[in-house]
Amino acid sequence: MDFSFGIISNGGNYNYLNKLIESINEQKIKNSEIIIVGNIDKEYILDKRNINFINFEENIKKGWITKKKNLITTNSKFENIVYMHDYLLLHKNWYKGYIKFGNNFDIAMNKIVNPDNTRYRDWTLWPHNENFIDEIIKDNSCLLPYSVLDLSKYMYISGAYWVAKRDVMEEFPLDEDLLWGQGEDVEWSKRIRNKYRFSFNKYSKTKLQKQKNPEFKKISKKQIKNIYSNL
Repeated sequence: MDFSFGIISNGGNYNYLNKLIESINEQKIKNSEIIIVGNIDKEYILDKRNINFINFEENIKKGWITKKKNLITTNSKFENIVYMHDYLLLHKNWYKGYIKFGNNFDIAMNKIVNPDNTRYRDWTLWPHNENFIDEIIKDNSCLLPYSVLDLSKYMYISGAYWVAKRDVMEEFPLDEDLLWGQGEDVEWSKRIRNKYRFSFNKYSKTKLQKQKNPEFKKISKKQIKNIYSNL
């Protein structure tokens, strides 16, 4: 499997960025590349091998992450694209996990954990679907068990990290009218889930370099049962 690793950054934390680059290189993927979109001073990048730096003026539109992510798509060489913020890390067996998982997916998610190993927003329902789901999970019980694989049309993919096929992203780019904090990942998820399925790779893991509150909690067995009884 080949991968383009697309990283968006504003150059605010080179320690995070260098650790992420190191975690990618440690995968030892034969056909891969790293694309970094942002206002980056290359002098602070410790290992510049195999990196395509795409300069981005941050003051054009503050928080224009949709444009950055679409630039990753248009500049990627490989079929599988990893979209990620610079504060993540790949687990040492991330690539082995994807080899085991296989290449038959449109949009893929894997485990995302905080530094304390608690779950972040990886495999999750969206609580505002404007249907019966909303009432069942009105307490924000959105984090699904990794074994639940058939609720894509009620889910959303967090913009912090995901993996997708290049042709899928070319068909469904992010909406560049939306900025950071305006639900760009929710809007994209709602569009793309009507045609493509979200798949979960249980063999791979990414980790945040800083603690973040997922704001969602785990869904109960009773709530899952209620969802299926209403399908």
